[in-house]
Amino acid sequence: MDETRIHQSRKSQVVIVGAGFGGLSAAKDLAKAPFEITLIDRNNHHLFQPLLYQVATAGLSPADIASPIRHILSGQRNLKVMLGEVTGVDLGRKEVIADGRRVPYDYLVLGTGARHAYFGHDDWAAFAPGLKTLDDATALRRRILLAFERAETEDNADERARLLTFVVIGGGPTGVEVAGAIAELAKRALASDFRSIDPRCARIILVEAAPRVLAPFDQTLSDAARHSLEQLGVEVQLGAAVTHCSDDGVRLGDSFIPARTIIWAAGVMASPAGRWLGAETDRAGRVKVRADLSVPGHPEVFVIGDTAAVTDANGTILPGIAPVAKQQGQYVARALIARQDGRTVRAFRYRDYGILATIGRSRAVAQFGKLKVTGFLAWALWSIAHVYFLIGFRNRFVVALNWAWSYLTFERGSRLITGLDTLPRDKRQGSRTELQSKAS
Repeated sequence: MDETRIHQSRKSQVVIVGAGFGGLSAAKDLAKAPFEITLIDRNNHHLFQPLLYQVATAGLSPADIASPIRHILSGQRNLKVMLGEVTGVDLGRKEVIADGRRVPYDYLVLGTGARHAYFGHDDWAAFAPGLKTLDDATALRRRILLAFERAETEDNADERARLLTFVVIGGGPTGVEVAGAIAELAKRALASDFRSIDPRCARIILVEAAPRVLAPFDQTLSDAARHSLEQLGVEVQLGAAVTHCSDDGVRLGDSFIPARTIIWAAGVMASPAGRWLGAETDRAGRVKVRADLSVPGHPEVFVIGDTAAVTDANGTILPGIAPVAKQQGQYVARALIARQDGRTVRAFRYRDYGILATIGRSRAVAQFGKLKVTGFLAWALWSIAHVYFLIGFRNRFVVALNWAWSYLTFERGSRLITGLDTLPRDKRQGSRTELQSKAS
């Protein structure tokens, strides 16, 4: 009898994997629900990925766009945080495998995000890094700033030109934002910092295989974004598919662009969650879920965010953006609470509040249904939306202050080159020699 009472009083165990927008939203909305929650992430922080490019281009520091998970959820008594790398799911035993440990669950929510996709050319990753983590952003910042430092002391004209050429592959929001930010960094923030080179002469090239940039946007906004990029000095090459990447540059069919800095923003692949579950996935590795975001055959397992293939009313896969993941996390929380009460909820339906992309200072595009906005107003809307979605008053205040300062002065305050000790010995020695030469 005592064992029966203990079993009946035990709260259901909810395991959430991933502290992105989806996982964090689900956890928060279950704060007052009768569950014991375990949130597992391989990092100790929640990251605001839409602003990673600002860290990579010296606009913001890493701490401005990230917050410790434990701090964010410190007041939630029914939740514990576990730092660990999930490597599998045992559906039969209802256990998550993380760092060799097994974490039991009654309900499982997978919001494990996405990674870079090189379309079968994974060897390109060494030459064309992407932008998904804080480490990616700081490494890319180091790479961009070192290119200018090395060019300052480079005597060979061809090599100097190669160092001052930056190729961004992919014309989606990330690619457009990165290209615009590098152009502003070179042509404004760094313009008067060097003596042997003129950073304004840097070439920034945006490569897109499709016939236009920002494909999810209306054609008029895509054209406006391209025009804004060109006004900033970015060379936009459309209908150009990359056929090879190397340390020397990028090949587009028969043409070759010599460049030392290549940035990949052309595609993503979902996390291995589909393999863990043995579930059906689409070409990008996203799990094909049911209308309630659960996995077919396993109603206790939910997949959300970039890891899930969810379609809208028109049959189009929902984009991997923060509002989608956030709404899905909130929906799963409501669905779990309803199940505990013996109720059901309607199928998930995404409420589209619009899409935005920034091209640079006072330049952005925004689309809200049939309403299309460009220029300063779109940039102001983009800024307000991104500050609003940041977690924590400090982050909101600091980011808003940094943007205001940058807007008024054209300066970027996070131009720090760090992590030189992690470079290969030959590159590390060269970097230090150049930095010492410049300092002297």
